Amino acid sequence: MGTNVTRRQVLAAGAAAAGSAALIASPLGANAAPAATAQAAKPKVKPTIVLVHGGYADSSCWNAVIQKLQRDGFTTIAGSNPLRGIPTDAPYIGSLLDSITGPVVLVAHSMGGTVITNAAAGKTNVKALVYIAAFAPDVGETQGELINKFPGSLIEPVSVGVPYTKPDGTTGIDLYLSTDGQAAFAADVPTDTFRIMQATQRPFDADSFIYPTQAAAWRSIPSWGLVAGRDKAIPPACERWMYSRANFRKVVEVRTSSHVAMISHPQTTADLIREAANATS
Repeated sequence: MGTNVTRRQVLAAGAAAAGSAALIASPLGANAAPAATAQAAKPKVKPTIVLVHGGYADSSCWNAVIQKLQRDGFTTIAGSNPLRGIPTDAPYIGSLLDSITGPVVLVAHSMGGTVITNAAAGKTNVKALVYIAAFAPDVGETQGELINKFPGSLIEPVSVGVPYTKPDGTTGIDLYLSTDGQAAFAADVPTDTFRIMQATQRPFDADSFIYPTQAAAWRSIPSWGLVAGRDKAIPPACERWMYSRANFRKVVEVRTSSHVAMISHPQTTADLIREAANATS
């Protein structure tokens, strides 16, 4: 009986010693495996993709891109740009950004680029900017200056001015894209598609061209850009120049694209947005 107790004590002591050695061999001891598993299992937080349209357009211009992003699990919001100019548009989109919990990738087309350049300034939740054939102005610059910096824009002759009464009683001018504006705006989409776009367009205030930019968010937020190689609204040379000046992380050029790259080349557009999201999340 005494011998059996002694043997059991020896075996128990040996097992305890072996366990202690295993703990000493592992810096984190018994908690190492669960901690590593928890860390590996922690998923990345996907950013919300906020898309901002430009003039002569509405949020539906992003539909094909949104479908592709949503299939990848991204939450998407196509903000309705007021198209009244920086003093109205930037605070409006800024308020939308403030309503979103978590990181944001902010995307814009055309004049929407000016809006996000101003709206994203100081927004710590905006982790990336993506410009799709869009203005990327610096502080003090106007869209009117930029669109005339390089030759090639054909948009002015196909823009129709329509007077409207502002809330303060003064008269403003809204610009609409005319029925013969396809070559300047959307040359690479089917004519039937352009006719729907033209019929459902949102006009923009002509004063949008004269408001100076108040901030340049691309100076502090990583940015990506797409150049539309056959753009007849914002000249491709202007897009290349703005993106190069801003030292974007990546610029892709779709050589056959008209101004509306997100409609005629939604896959390339979605791929660039996805790349910006993955690089900053």
